[in-house]
This record gives sequence, C-alpha cells and structure tokens, in this order.
Amino acid sequence: MKMKKGLIRSDPSIMMGKPVIAGTRITVELILEKLAAGETIEQILEAHPRLTREAIQAALAFAAEALKADVIYPVPEEVK
Repeated sequence: MKMKKGLIRSDPSIMMGKPVIAGTRITVELILEKLAAGETIEQILEAHPRLTREAIQAALAFAAEALKADVIYPVPEEVK
C-alpha cells in the first residue's frame, strides 16, 4: 500500500502536530478509532464531507508505515 504524497500533514500549529488529512483538522488517529469501532468508510465519509476515500486510504497507509518503525509497543495482556 503506497501513501499518496501530500494527503497527510503534520504541523505543530494544527492539532498539536498530530498527523491530519491535509486541509482539515481530521486526525489519522480519529479515522483509525472510527474504523476500529466498527464504522464503515461510507459512514465516516458521510460524517466528514471534506474527507475522501483516498484520504482515508492515505491515513491507513500512513499508520501502517508508522508501525514499521523499530519500536516496542506495550500490549496489555488480556484479563481472563
């Protein structure tokens, strides 16, 4: 999956520097949270008319690329 250049921006003066969809204040994090909660792409597009399907795909590609970094992410054990 290749991210289209220019769709994801990070600017310290916008949303505290979190990666956002260019020209909006919609964070990559928000898109991921909505998808993880079970919202469909269509529901997200309806709720945020300035978003495009391409922008959502760019957010997913950005997140996938960010997770390739050599970082250890703590994952809590599931409580039984």
